[in-house]
Amino acid sequence: MLCPCRTHDLGLLLMLTSFFVSDSSSSCVDGNQTLSPTEDNTWLAVQMGTKAVLCCPHIPPTSVLILTSWKIHLRDKPLCTISLNRETNETGKNNCTDGRISWASRPDQNPELQIHPVSISHEGDYRCEMGTTDGNFERTYHLQVLVPPEVTLSPGKNRTLECKAIAGRPAAQIFWAPEGDCVTGKEYQDNGTVTTRSRCHYPDGNVSTVTCLVSHLTGNRSQSIDLLPGAKGTEKLYYLYIFIPVILVIGGFICCLKISGYSLFHLYRKCKLKKPEATTVVEEDEMQPYASYTEKNNPLYDTINKVEIPQVSQSEVDGTGLHTL
Repeated sequence: MLCPCRTHDLGLLLMLTSFFVSDSSSSCVDGNQTLSPTEDNTWLAVQMGTKAVLCCPHIPPTSVLILTSWKIHLRDKPLCTISLNRETNETGKNNCTDGRISWASRPDQNPELQIHPVSISHEGDYRCEMGTTDGNFERTYHLQVLVPPEVTLSPGKNRTLECKAIAGRPAAQIFWAPEGDCVTGKEYQDNGTVTTRSRCHYPDGNVSTVTCLVSHLTGNRSQSIDLLPGAKGTEKLYYLYIFIPVILVIGGFICCLKISGYSLFHLYRKCKLKKPEATTVVEEDEMQPYASYTEKNNPLYDTINKVEIPQVSQSEVDGTGLHTL
C-alpha cells in the first residue's frame, strides 16, 4: 500500500527534497576555494539536456601550474583523458570520442570541463589533476544524471484512479491527497529510467476531488481530478459517450429528410394510407368464394326447386262436378 507518510508530513518531505536539486546551468562548485594538496570528492546531480561545467581546484597564487588533466571514467567505457601541458602548451585526448565533453574555453586560460548537453551516458566519475610546483591538487566529481518523469493521472472504473511518473531517474515517489486504498509498483527500463505506477480506490462517495503528488529530485509536480458522485460514476460517463453518437446519427437522419422535402409525419401518413387499400382487396377476395359456395349449396334453394304441383285426374274432376276449361 502506498502513502508511506501522512498527508501533513508530505509538505515537509517535499521541502527537504528541494535542497538536493543541483543547478546544472551554474558555474563551477566552490571554484574559488583553495584546497590543500589532497583529493576532494563532490557529488553532483545534473538534469538531462542541460549544460554542466566542472571545475578544477583553485591552486595557491604562489604555485606554478605545469600540467592539467581530466580523467573521465564513464560506466561500461574505458578511461578517457583530456590533458594540457603548460610548458609546451599542447593538448591531448586519449580514448575521448564523445564530442559533447570538451574544454569550456581556452584550456591555457581556464581548465574547466564542459558537458553539453548532458545525457544518461555521461554518468560516471570526472577527476581533475593539477600538477604544480607546490604539489598535486585533485578534485573528483561523481556525476549523477537526473531525468524528470512525465506525470499522468487518469480515471478508471468504480472510482479508481491511476497516477504514473513515467521514465524518471531516479525513481519518483507518488503520494495521494486525500489518502485512499492505494497500491504502487515500479517498472525498470533498459536505459536506466524507472516508471512509478500507483492505483488508488475511493469507495467513499463523499470524496469529490483527488490530487496525485509526485516527488522527484528535478522538481515536484501534482495533478488533480474530479470524481463523479456514486460508486459507478465513471461508468455513467462511459455510457454517455456511447449514447451521444447514436443521438447524432438520428439527428443527422432527420436533417437529411428535411433537406429532401420529407418529414417523419409524411412518411407515417404515407404508410398509414396504404394499409386500408390492401385490407379492402383482401376482404373482397375472401368474400367471393364464400358467396359462391352459399349460392350453390344452400338447402333452401334446393327445396324450393324440387317442389312439384300435383296433377288432377279426370275421374276426380267428374266426381266433384268440376269441368275442365
